[in-house]
Amino acid sequence: MSANEQKSKFAPIKSYGIRARNTAADSENKIHDDEIASRYGFRGGLVPGVTVYAYMTVPLVESFGEGWLERGAMQVKFNRPVYEGESLTIRADVDNDTEPRRVFINAEREDGEVCAVAIATLDDKDSWMMPQIDDYPIKDLPESEARSKALRENFIIGAAIGTLTEKIDLTGQAKDYLQKIDEHLPNYFGERAVLHPGYLLSLANQIFVCNFTVSPWIHVGSELINRSAVRDGERLAVRGRIAECFERKGHEFVVLDLLFVANENRIAAQARHTAIYKLQEK
Repeated sequence: MSANEQKSKFAPIKSYGIRARNTAADSENKIHDDEIASRYGFRGGLVPGVTVYAYMTVPLVESFGEGWLERGAMQVKFNRPVYEGESLTIRADVDNDTEPRRVFINAEREDGEVCAVAIATLDDKDSWMMPQIDDYPIKDLPESEARSKALRENFIIGAAIGTLTEKIDLTGQAKDYLQKIDEHLPNYFGERAVLHPGYLLSLANQIFVCNFTVSPWIHVGSELINRSAVRDGERLAVRGRIAECFERKGHEFVVLDLLFVANENRIAAQARHTAIYKLQEK
């Protein structure tokens, strides 16, 4: 392919610069704590993957608006740690030769090192089959002290996990979230505001820790598809099951298969959420 053909194939969209913030420094997951993270070879507490994902959605929403929030998909992988205060640039290029269009997104440090990569699409009818809500049964969350330990023998493939529910308050907790991630796009403010996709995906972390005791652990990637926007006052339920467990390079992984249901009858999103629940200590 010639240089001119390459230029016509990929069209950059507006990049986004942000100074990363460790939004989970006080969480139960001590991989976000400087001292604990250093035991595993990191130079500080990690900025959560769901926060980096939130940054990576900015060029998409700025370019495609509510269309991506209601009919968009993304596969994202976090391949390098991001630390508090680091400057990130989110770069995105649209492939004009595909249908549906694909957008390739990188989160880069100032030195050019890529910390996270993603492929996003809009109106990809072949991405996943529409699930059935009844295939994801509601199950009570365990009491905090009754949670199972995050161990291979406690992850039963196909088994339902406890359902996480939350009434969405865009003027309260969700608004505080926007401040933490320094979000500025108008889609998340005002009378027609919608729930931020980063907040939505953060509930995937919450359902994991509400069902299992685990620390430290690392979110390493997600595949997700948006089905409808979530608005103020709606009741959102995260239903899920264990999809997969495996070992790689001394780390133990778990994959959650999740369905986000608004008001008990409308699918908002679905996701496969992958985490290292047992890290190889260095």
